[in-house]
Amino acid sequence: MENIPVVILAGGLGTRLREQTEFIPKPMVPVGTRPIIWHIMKIYAHHGFRRFIVCLGYKGEIIKEYFFHYKIRSSDFTVNLGDYQDVRIHNSSDEEDWEVTLADTGLKALTGARIKRIERYIDAGRFLLTYGDGLADIDVRNLVSFHMSHGRLATVTGVRPPSRFGELITEGVRVAEFGEKPQAGNSMINGGFFVFERGVFDYLSGDDTCTLEREPLERLARDEQLMVYHHGGFWQCMDTLRDMSLLNEYWDSGKAPWKVWDR
Repeated sequence: MENIPVVILAGGLGTRLREQTEFIPKPMVPVGTRPIIWHIMKIYAHHGFRRFIVCLGYKGEIIKEYFFHYKIRSSDFTVNLGDYQDVRIHNSSDEEDWEVTLADTGLKALTGARIKRIERYIDAGRFLLTYGDGLADIDVRNLVSFHMSHGRLATVTGVRPPSRFGELITEGVRVAEFGEKPQAGNSMINGGFFVFERGVFDYLSGDDTCTLEREPLERLARDEQLMVYHHGGFWQCMDTLRDMSLLNEYWDSGKAPWKVWDR
């Protein structure tokens, strides 16, 4: 199970968080002292998933630079100023066994196109996928076990946040309809944290306009190939400045619900 790759969508413009994303891509917006993408990866790594493929777009070079220099940024080190190849690292980190592939998927590509463009990096029969701006206290291993139990092509995690998103219409654990409709009552919404079989690529196109949340997921639902994993715990995206402040308040309090790892 642990060899399943995790795809993170990190290429959007993040226009509703323009105060930050004018200068950095949204996945690099900090929660505490680390970018939100690091928190997402720590959630997956805690559950044993340490192979990541990051779909880059807007200001992707900043994400590339962060991971290329990750070891130096997060460690004490000694450097010989006469030979910059002589660098001695003095401490280790829990992230040393992470494998991170950074893939440029285009500046204007929408979510479905970005996923299609990293197909060549998927060397397993299934893969995990999530957005680069959402945190949850989700048990990823339970999510994958649920996905494997139903035998369909796709699983989306359904959550019930306080407001403002579209809804998943379900019949038990099967998604009957996928629609970006105004939320009503206690309806669930798409919270990311997907599990996909490789066959999902047949529903995607590399055309810039291919949006995962529209025709591909709608068609999977019509084909009875999309199931929902009910997550009743914490979930919060970082869509606005208010969301960013809320996540930082959680972190600064020392009681961040998504911090399931020890260090």
